[in-house]
Parts: sequence; structure tokens; C-alpha cells
Amino acid sequence: MQKVLLVDDEKRMLDLVALYLRPHRYLCKKAMGAYEALARLEEEQFDIILLDIMMPDMDGWDLCREIRKFSDVPIIMLTAREQQEDIIKGLNLGADDYITKPFNEEELLARMKALLRRRTPKNTIEVEGLSWDEDRFELTYDKHSIRLTPKEFLMVGHLMKNADKVFTREQLIQLIWGFDSETEGRTIDSHVRNVREKIRQSGFPIDNYFITVWGIGYKWVSERE
Repeated sequence: MQKVLLVDDEKRMLDLVALYLRPHRYLCKKAMGAYEALARLEEEQFDIILLDIMMPDMDGWDLCREIRKFSDVPIIMLTAREQQEDIIKGLNLGADDYITKPFNEEELLARMKALLRRRTPKNTIEVEGLSWDEDRFELTYDKHSIRLTPKEFLMVGHLMKNADKVFTREQLIQLIWGFDSETEGRTIDSHVRNVREKIRQSGFPIDNYFITVWGIGYKWVSERE
């Protein structure tokens, strides 16, 4: 689930955008204005920001400039203004895209998906701040490293790549240890316990994603249970 920061000084607009995005597996956090948005960005990581321009305390252009001092998170600017110079100004300040209000909801969703696809490498999987990076052989949560053994890392990655698919212990042994391995099912259970504990200590809600399917095996769910 991708995490979105919605920034606007109108509560009604924040509620409407959040209402539309939630069914599409976006976790929406709201900020009433620029200063509240900056405070949220100090506390947590976001995958994308939807940023209104016309706000009284600090406009969206200035907020975009401030965000770009410390983050390259994708930003889509939302505004009723549609002059060409406004679009160019926003893009020059570091915004990634621009859409005018009232906007088409399907267009907004398509633009968000396109930005997120370009941002996430194919060999990286991200779920609510948890990032599995195959190229770096690294698992992180909110950019803090989680130390896993090579087998534990491969297990987590395989499950995340195949979200919602149940794997038996025997299938996991074959996939991770190989067909000729003499590893037993209880070894898988031990690895699962270790993985859950290590990730749990990082603060990530692992028990909502890494699920035991009793009598069968394990799976990674695409949405929190």
C-alpha cells in the first residue's frame, strides 16, 4: 500500500481526495496547510504528495521548494489555476506533475501510478515504508536497515513478490534451499519467527502482512489485515 500526503487548506477537498484514493490501496494522510505538512514529513516517509498551490500560510510553490531541500518524494501539484507560467513555475521548483481542479479522478490516479512506477526500481518492492532491495541485498524500514540472514532475506523477497499467494513449507524449501535440500519444515517455521521478530522490532506492522495460513503454510498479503 502506497502512502500519500494530501496537502490543502480546504478540509472538504482533503476528504474528497482521500475518499477516492482509499479504494485504490492508497493510505492517505492529511495536512491542513504547509506547516502541518512539513511537520508530518519530519516524522514519517511518504511515497507521493498531492499538493495544493493556493494556501494562505505558505503557498504550494514555497512548500515545494522547502520539500526539495531534503526530499525527492514525487509531488503532483493540484490547483484551480491553469496558466502556462504557473505550470512552468511549479515544475521548475521541483514538482513532478501538475493537474488543475476540478480534475478528472481517473486522470489523477493514472498520473500517480505513472510517477510511482518510474520511481520504484523493478528489483525493489516497497510496502508502507518497508523496502526490499534485491540489488543491494538489503531490507529497510523508513530507511533504517533490518539485518537478515541471506535465507531470511530471500524468503521475505519471494513472499513480497508473490503477494496473496500461499506457499507451503515444502515449496519454500525448494525455492530457497533447492530441490536436493534435506531441510525440514520446522526450519522454515524457525526462519519465519526470526524474520517476524526482526522486522517487528523495526516498527513495521509485520503481523498484518506476513500471515500464517494454518495447515498449509505462509503468505504475504497485499493489503493489511
